[in-house]
Amino acid sequence: MTPVELSRTVLHAVRRAVDEGELAVAVLPERVVVAPPGPGGCGDYATNVALQLARPAGQPAPALAELLRTRLLRTDGISDVVVTGPGFLNISLDGDADGRLVRDILRAGLRYGHSDTLAGQAVELHAAHDARAVVLMDAVARVLRSQGARPRLTCAGPPEDAWVRILGVPSDIPSDIPSDIPAGTGTGIGTEGPLRPVPAPADPTPLGRDAARWALLLPAPHDRPHIGDSQSEQHLAQRETNPLFRVRYAHARTRALLRNAADLGFTPEPGPLTPDGDGPLTSEGDGPLTPEGDGPVTADGDAQGLIQLLADHPRVLAATAAHRAPDRLARHLVAVADALAPLLPSVLPLGDEKPSAAHRARLALAEAAGTVLAGGLSLLGIDAPEHL
Repeated sequence: MTPVELSRTVLHAVRRAVDEGELAVAVLPERVVVAPPGPGGCGDYATNVALQLARPAGQPAPALAELLRTRLLRTDGISDVVVTGPGFLNISLDGDADGRLVRDILRAGLRYGHSDTLAGQAVELHAAHDARAVVLMDAVARVLRSQGARPRLTCAGPPEDAWVRILGVPSDIPSDIPSDIPAGTGTGIGTEGPLRPVPAPADPTPLGRDAARWALLLPAPHDRPHIGDSQSEQHLAQRETNPLFRVRYAHARTRALLRNAADLGFTPEPGPLTPDGDGPLTSEGDGPLTPEGDGPVTADGDAQGLIQLLADHPRVLAATAAHRAPDRLARHLVAVADALAPLLPSVLPLGDEKPSAAHRARLALAEAAGTVLAGGLSLLGIDAPEHL
């Protein structure tokens, strides 16, 4: 069950409670937010829907949470629901939740996280005549389309030829801004005015399409991009200090692992990441992950952190679309790449070791992470090379 499916399941439980007279709410929420539990929480996901509905329903939040808990426990795929704090619902999925998430990602491919949440909604996007503003608008439009919206793009002037050829912005953006759009200094939040992020201090086109778009999109719209003089070099550097390199290198590593595994005669298959469920994996320094021993790094936590980030990807896309903020997606991709790194050394068998079910499961998780990285980069208009 993906976070999107769980959100729909919780909302369905709310609607059934209303239909059957257990809950009196005049206006139901359009969606329910589920996220990893915070401090004091437990399980796989938590939601504050009972706190949201308590006042309009005229019921204490804990009582409302208990009502919804009873309904959710009857749902296939949910193993436990615990009410904590003032009324948070903490939901545990059954034992194969991680495997199902990986399968869902591999089944959806680059479209994992896409939804019809904004289906049919026409969204007006207007950019100042500035390279960063137009690239920002293009990226926002891509993410909005992934959520089902129909964005209409306009610009204060025709896009420059170099922006089209090098930065990859559409060449057919109309240069008329409708008269009913108020003037403003929008930074990408909402549609209160044209998108006017802080301009780049120098021409970004010498960086090339991928590095330039990343340099323009990674900072929040109100922050100045690091472009110009020696600052530009960091976006082209093939080293770990460059976040774009880390993201693209992590993706390329997953593709290389799939090729190497095929040479060894095994394919990805979601399942437990440790042999026979022997518990967490540990890493001896920079070496491969092995069953738990004296190593300083516990990889089971790393894998769970990666799985949580992959599960959170649909929410990140929805938030990126809602806030017109591609920097959220860019930072999420960096987090996924960094969480993936500790897993990679354990994917392939070493020496005379034979491929096991755990190897196939780790390969599937790595492929899922690579899929999320490639899909996210695509929405930012950036290439995800298979070789780097």
